Amino acid sequence: MQVRGKAMGQYSGDLFELMGDILATARLDDKPRFTQMVAETKANMEAGIIGSGHRYAASRLAAQRSIAGWVGEATGGLSYLEFIRGLAKRVEEDWEGVQADLESIRKHLLQRKGALVNLTGDDRALAAAAAHVDALLTRLPEAAAGSNGSGWSGVLPRVNEALVVPTQVNYVGKAANLYADAGYQLSGSAYVIEKHLGTSWLWDKVRVVGGAYGGFCSFDSHSGMFTFLSYRDPNLLDTLEAYDGSIDFLRGLELDQDALTKAIIGTMGDLDAYQLPDAKGYTAFSRYLLGVTDEERQERREQVLGTSLKDFRAFAEVLDCVRGDAARVVAVTNADKAAQVLKEKPGFWEVRKVL
Repeated sequence: MQVRGKAMGQYSGDLFELMGDILATARLDDKPRFTQMVAETKANMEAGIIGSGHRYAASRLAAQRSIAGWVGEATGGLSYLEFIRGLAKRVEEDWEGVQADLESIRKHLLQRKGALVNLTGDDRALAAAAAHVDALLTRLPEAAAGSNGSGWSGVLPRVNEALVVPTQVNYVGKAANLYADAGYQLSGSAYVIEKHLGTSWLWDKVRVVGGAYGGFCSFDSHSGMFTFLSYRDPNLLDTLEAYDGSIDFLRGLELDQDALTKAIIGTMGDLDAYQLPDAKGYTAFSRYLLGVTDEERQERREQVLGTSLKDFRAFAEVLDCVRGDAARVVAVTNADKAAQVLKEKPGFWEVRKVL
């Protein structure tokens, strides 16, 4: 859990005091307010799965392959929506139990032991803020109640899924884990290839030819997940064929030096994008938590700058796992389209009615 905020240096004391109030003394007994928050969350998520179904598809795919993906899906994906629906009923039927759970979460979550504080500012601002850190930490208990250090464990079943909602378009996702399924060793060239795939093959086949509003891919270098996604897509099986065609596209790719240089420059722009001070501080903190060092980042930069056509073709052999048995498909679609796919490919996926 993270609590973030920003303020002028002279008001840092007020910011830390406010954070302390939020963490230690926030009221958890206001049923009308909590009921409103749950209802708003439920409505926003139900609207979100219709308008941004690709995000839900991606989170379901990630949750099948890693604990981090599973946690993300449980706290922001379809599983979370299902939890919120159940919570809305519990608030009306068992408010005392819900309130007790909220208090228990706070007692088990908040602790001074292991807390990390990240400050960003100039010398004067940091000096002013540092004086208030101890006051904030002393408002937290030394250790969480009943803390035993046990971690999360769990992933979703590895199945193809159709998430059925009332929509006239599809959001089609397909993914595999390049580390686990293909034994891939990370190189910065993967960032260049991912970007080029999105702006060439997927743009042409999924968006221009297929008529989707968007077609793209993403590579999570921390987990190894390589995910193809489409946005507001009139097609489904044709889009999956386009994803699979990416491998042969890379194998036969002819790229002149000018086009390669543009791809590399674009990738470097993403890696070293301009950031305001607060974003710089948050990014540095995230890298610290993930164990990403400056030396590793420099190595990736050098690999990006040294990317050649040979890397594209070598990556095609790795990416071949995305059209193999290890890959899984999750699509947000309508009932008719889900049934049509099953008619053409019996047993292809499990159908879940979401809305």
